[in-house]
Amino acid sequence: MAEDPRKIPGKILVGKSDDYDYLLLRYANRHGLVAGATGTGKTVTLQKLAEGFCEAGVSVFAADVKGDLSGIAMPGDGAKPFVARAAEIGVKYEPDQFRCVFWDIFGESGHPVRATVAEMGPLLLARILELNDTQEGVLNIAFRVADEQGLALLDMKDLRAILGYVSENASELQARYGNVAPASIGAIQRRLLVLDNQGADKFFGEPALDINDLLLKDVDGRGFIHILRADKLIRSPHLYATFLFWLLSELFARLPEVGDLDKPKLVFFFDEAHFLFDDAPKALLRAIEQVVRLIRSKGVGVYFVTQSPIDVPDIVLGQLGNRVQHALRAFTPRDQKAVNVAAETFRQNPAFSTADVITKLKVGEALVSMMEESGAPAIVSRDLIAPPASRVGPITAAELTEVQASSPFKGKYDVAVDRESAFEILQARAQQRATGAPVGQNEDGGLLSQIGAGLEGLFRPRGRQKSVGQTIVQSATNSVARSVGSAIARAIVRGVTGGMK
Repeated sequence: MAEDPRKIPGKILVGKSDDYDYLLLRYANRHGLVAGATGTGKTVTLQKLAEGFCEAGVSVFAADVKGDLSGIAMPGDGAKPFVARAAEIGVKYEPDQFRCVFWDIFGESGHPVRATVAEMGPLLLARILELNDTQEGVLNIAFRVADEQGLALLDMKDLRAILGYVSENASELQARYGNVAPASIGAIQRRLLVLDNQGADKFFGEPALDINDLLLKDVDGRGFIHILRADKLIRSPHLYATFLFWLLSELFARLPEVGDLDKPKLVFFFDEAHFLFDDAPKALLRAIEQVVRLIRSKGVGVYFVTQSPIDVPDIVLGQLGNRVQHALRAFTPRDQKAVNVAAETFRQNPAFSTADVITKLKVGEALVSMMEESGAPAIVSRDLIAPPASRVGPITAAELTEVQASSPFKGKYDVAVDRESAFEILQARAQQRATGAPVGQNEDGGLLSQIGAGLEGLFRPRGRQKSVGQTIVQSATNSVARSVGSAIARAIVRGVTGGMK
């Protein structure tokens, strides 16, 4: 009996020309690109690749800008075009669904995604806020003062509070750290307001996302597909770029060097990547480019999905070894340039003109070049893309509720925790100075009591179920531990990105 081309170990079926074309899992961390004009089949290709990674036990994180990818959580409905395509390339159409977790920075249609200000760090924040050298120096002073005085920087109000403290005590700090100009403080606060207006108050806080949760496997050994609902987020380009770079840099900081594995640990898909590259600050883009180059050795693959190869900076484009190019249109000079750029990036096939074929591809057809066993890009071929097994199109609100009800992270991230941090401590100090009264403790008992509550969970008798409240406190406690334990790793990341201006 012939081997099923969909289920060959170490390979993901992409499509078929004269022969089947596969993405080799051992080279999946060489990153990739899926490009093509609107309506040519990019999202379906993304969905097919995500399914393949999931089946191979690789976790996937995908930014879903239009909501089209959410159907991967439901079995395919046997639509005629997909059944016909399966028959055309000689494979059996078998509906399947995949274990998904939905995330949403705004917490509206998925688990909230949060990070603390301390985890972001002054250098990354300076890139995001596009600060000049002087302003960046002031931001570093603020972080240093917070560290020395034990003031936890968790959310936006904490950051504003420490900046206000540094401004009020500028004369005392000057001898030790240098001049702190009120104009620099004001400039930073104004930049923070812009970021805040895009929803940063939702992103910065606790419980912070534990990167290890993205690597979780299902009971059957499949990877989870984590979907970021980004239809609203994409309208906030600075916040989108902030989230992207934080996620990549956290992975770079926390994951050990592993070199080239038989398959990656995690694969990212960033749909509609042109929104990111068009509007992100230039300094942040350079930092993203640097991390993309380095994160391969951590066992992480990054795949950009966009309309044209020219949407991706050249230095990033050069790192993308696995490519699927759907049809492009050449109606304008810019369009023609995009066609030529796309054609030139492939290893040419003597059987056809790549530039000519790109404009004539049908929906569901693509030019495909994946890494060969030798590690070199394959000669480009004209493929019929294999159909996905899950539903193509969005899920309903009721289906989303059902999926989230079975999420392994239910109750862990859904409720924000606002523990005692820089804002509360500085506010209490100000009250003490004004009234002479002793500084009281927060009703929640402060940081030590929360850590104690978290440690209590270690001694809870087996079989005793944690409440949602205990889960939330434990998550916040873990966030503290991660912040402390990964300080050295974050310093390395800051060193990698800090020199890029």
